[in-house]
Amino acid sequence: MSQVILDIPNEAFASLHKDPAEFGRELRIAAAVKWYELEMISQGRAAEIAGLSRADFITTLGRYRVSPFQYSAEEILEDLADAD
Repeated sequence: MSQVILDIPNEAFASLHKDPAEFGRELRIAAAVKWYELEMISQGRAAEIAGLSRADFITTLGRYRVSPFQYSAEEILEDLADAD
């Protein structure tokens, strides 16, 4: 596993009421959620980056108000129309 080192102003920890370890965990999760939302990575890979099980990642998506489904309403309707 690789390690990434970031310089974060100390005030950021206080503003978010998080210690550096909590901040790091939350940063990993936030990045994974955003990359998943942008369809850059799969749900499984996002869960791995976030350090969560896939079930916990899906639950976390709800906390961030991100759909666990990477389909638009139009795509779903097209798939349903093709199923007939």
